[in-house]
Amino acid sequence: MTTGKDRPNERMEHKEIFWMACDSTEQLRAEYGPFQTRAEAEREARRLGFGFLLRYEHIIGEDEEIKEVRCVFLELQEIPNQSIFARKLHTRCATCGESAIHDEPWQAEVWADIHEFEHSRHRVRLFEHTRADGLKEIDNWRECA
Repeated sequence: MTTGKDRPNERMEHKEIFWMACDSTEQLRAEYGPFQTRAEAEREARRLGFGFLLRYEHIIGEDEEIKEVRCVFLELQEIPNQSIFARKLHTRCATCGESAIHDEPWQAEVWADIHEFEHSRHRVRLFEHTRADGLKEIDNWRECA
């Protein structure tokens, strides 16, 4: 009579690896992927202006359950400058919370004008978002225009 201990294991633990493009090593980071190879992840990270790759290693047990997860960050060199300084403008009504994202300052101003015209006593705030500085409010933006 043969018991389970007498037979060699049919399946042993193995490791699965996949790659992500990410913008930082912070806990609240943007990740894009997954990719099967580092080259694919790096190409996409550079396209997005992300400065890091994240390699996930999953240790899979005999029962096909994930036993352990390892994360390794790799910093990319020579990130294109235009991606770092690319900006988006965010308008948000301080009264009702309605918001929009714009590529050009004139678009933000038009959106704010229409919103404040349609909703009297509402006040629209303007924010600038860049990868380098994050999200920052532009104070007195109506007076500067």
